Amino acid sequence: MIFRQLFEPLSSTYTYLLGCEDTGAAVLIDPVVNAIERDLALIAALRLRLEITLDTHIHADHITAARHLKERVGSRIAAPAIDRLPCVDVPVDESRPVAVGSVRLAPLHTPGHTDGHFAYVCGDRVFTGDALLIDGCGRTDFQSGDAAALYRSVREKLFTLPDEHLVYPAHDYQGRRVSSIAQERARNPRLGGERTLDEFRRIMAELKLPYPKFIDYAVPGNRECGVCPQGLPDELQAYCGRMTESRQG
Repeated sequence: MIFRQLFEPLSSTYTYLLGCEDTGAAVLIDPVVNAIERDLALIAALRLRLEITLDTHIHADHITAARHLKERVGSRIAAPAIDRLPCVDVPVDESRPVAVGSVRLAPLHTPGHTDGHFAYVCGDRVFTGDALLIDGCGRTDFQSGDAAALYRSVREKLFTLPDEHLVYPAHDYQGRRVSSIAQERARNPRLGGERTLDEFRRIMAELKLPYPKFIDYAVPGNRECGVCPQGLPDELQAYCGRMTESRQG
């Protein structure tokens, strides 16, 4: 399998490119609209063909590139079925793997950051979106967030994966690129070790993070698979999603 981890610095978002070496088919996980040219250039350089874009959830900190990539190269849009987005070509649920050539991604419903959040397991890798970050997790105070649901998603689903599975999150704000299930299960300060649900609830309630700066534009735009919302401030128009720092967890 061809694999690349790509970083978008404005929202500190990781996008993942997975390609089938036999067929040239590829999937992008959590593509960002203002990184389209970068992603298409890499796909071309690797002689791949983008078949599907796959979002882990409805993002609040950037606009997905799903719709624009479909318009540019004909890729299908895959996203969680639970969100019932009319623009989605491939509704995702736990019963059906997402297959692109020989690349197979097993969806895991991991609500808590949002109620429609999914992680994706591919071989010995798991793409955890915002449910599980390196030494952290996504926030639970907006978009139907629920601390108890996130606790169960991580402890009862993600932490039951094999120790050696590599954890690839949707964000990191300190330059870290990868972790492992064993590491997060042992030492994640919010969810690891013997952390109880009550302790986790208290941690999340006491974060007191500021209101996400881009959420009022990103969520409606992403409910349409990546449409630039009306009323976007002039300074953001050129990039259709370029924004100042908007930490998610």
